Amino acid sequence: MATTSIKRLKEEDPMDGAEREAKKLKSRFHDDSGEDGKTNLDNSEQLSSSQIREMMLNAQKMIEERKRSLNQPPALLKTAPVLSSLPTPAVPKAPAPSSMDERARKIAELQAQIQSKLATSTLATLNLNLPKTVSVPGSTNEVSSEPKPGPLILNADGRTVDATGKEIALTQYTPTLKANIRAKKREVLKTHMGKGSHQQNEEAGSLTESRFFDPRVAAKSALRTRRTFHFHEQGKFQQVASRMRMKAQLDKLQSEISQIARKTGINSVTALALVAPRIGDRKEEEEIDLEWWDSVILQTRSYEGEDGQPNLRQETITNLIEHPIQMRAPTDPLSLPYLPVFLTQKERKKLRRTTRRENWKEKQENIRLGLEPPPQAKVRISNLMRVLGNEAIQDPTKIEAHVREQMAKRLQNHQEANASRKLTAEQRREKKEKKLQEDTSTTGVHVSIYRVKDLSNLSKKFKIETNAKQLYMTGCAVIFKDVNVIIVEGGPKQQKKYKRLMLNRIRWEEDLVKISKHDTGSSQPETRNSCQLVWEGTTKQRNFGDLIFKLCPSEVVAREHFRKHGVEHYWDLAYSSAVLEETEEK
Repeated sequence: MATTSIKRLKEEDPMDGAEREAKKLKSRFHDDSGEDGKTNLDNSEQLSSSQIREMMLNAQKMIEERKRSLNQPPALLKTAPVLSSLPTPAVPKAPAPSSMDERARKIAELQAQIQSKLATSTLATLNLNLPKTVSVPGSTNEVSSEPKPGPLILNADGRTVDATGKEIALTQYTPTLKANIRAKKREVLKTHMGKGSHQQNEEAGSLTESRFFDPRVAAKSALRTRRTFHFHEQGKFQQVASRMRMKAQLDKLQSEISQIARKTGINSVTALALVAPRIGDRKEEEEIDLEWWDSVILQTRSYEGEDGQPNLRQETITNLIEHPIQMRAPTDPLSLPYLPVFLTQKERKKLRRTTRRENWKEKQENIRLGLEPPPQAKVRISNLMRVLGNEAIQDPTKIEAHVREQMAKRLQNHQEANASRKLTAEQRREKKEKKLQEDTSTTGVHVSIYRVKDLSNLSKKFKIETNAKQLYMTGCAVIFKDVNVIIVEGGPKQQKKYKRLMLNRIRWEEDLVKISKHDTGSSQPETRNSCQLVWEGTTKQRNFGDLIFKLCPSEVVAREHFRKHGVEHYWDLAYSSAVLEETEEK
């Protein structure tokens, strides 16, 4: 059939006589193979669309006959009737048998061209509903069939049914929040993790049975647990801050209480009270019949003997008095101080002459040995002629200028030496402070108590306060009616200066005061103001800070102020002396 189709194509497109003659002339200069290839190319180029359709139709018919012979179901295209309606050309006569091989080769080439054109031509894009199982002749690859979705069948009520008419329940999608989706995913993950942990436990059990298992090595899980946020409750850090502040306040209060207890001696008393047993806690059988210090001179373990009198050891009683060992006072120094030796004026002058002579001799020896240059002559205007002689006569103006220059240089050196030895303002202030301040840790604190009738004069109050600050003294001043008590603490030199201020420098008698009676409260005629030194002595430590004035409306308040500092006896002493003075005046 292929040969017949080729014959038809050749008969439908005959060549002119002139062209044939031209080809014959050209064939004389070319070989047979070249002529055959050229004719095949010309024939392929002259094919039209109608000829291609006829060739396709013939090829489909051949495929159908082949499938029928092989007993396979025909997979023909639906376009067969459309293509079959095309006009069929007349079948030419069969060619001679001598050219069968050449025609078969040309047919194979034409089939290859048809397949290539089918892949790129518009026939491939036509909607011909070609099945995917159709194979083109000459190709080795066949397209596999893909599963298609089933048809959607609805009944009279509009519900989905299958081919047998049975209703089908379709899965409905219900909208939900992402949080619910995440929760479901977490549950699924937990179940998987539980299964995984169970498997791991089984594997661990199998591992423990192995002799290569080391229980000290912790096996880490392959899955990593998701870490979540941990939010603090509201007000948590406020409570922590309040507890910290309360603890700081308690610590501060406890330190203040311990300092006060240490200062007043309550700490030691409390310790002794804890050690010593209470009287009420003693049992009757534990009552002491004899004190330990009396057991030395008594023969029995009780004070009463058989006749009711104590049995004394006469050999232990003598006319000697046993004195206890005297303890060192807390103010006594641990080592004796070094006493400097003071020389007389005559001895100091002699020592100075000796020292200067030795220094001069040493300097002369160095000059003789050449270690130091000889000093220049100390020339002045008065000894100019005697020292220089002829030089002064030759050029007196030059010599005078030279002498004056030396004098100015000596004066400058003297002033520079004095300036280098001079203390700066800060050094002078430190020297003065060191001179005024005294070390009271070894010699004890010297205390003085003054009583003044009236302290209403502001200038005198200013002098009292300012001098105490300048002398670096501590203390307090309590103002109560005509019993104004001034207490100052410091060293012996400070007390000497302040005592001179209170008793000599301040003119107390210039002021007139009205003194009221302590018992009746009535006022007496005006009298002269005065200041008295009530008491002076030493204590172990200071009891006050910087000197301040305290106004007390009553005697109880004044005594309470002194009691806070642990020196209420200062007030008792000053107040009792004021009462005694009042009774003497009566």
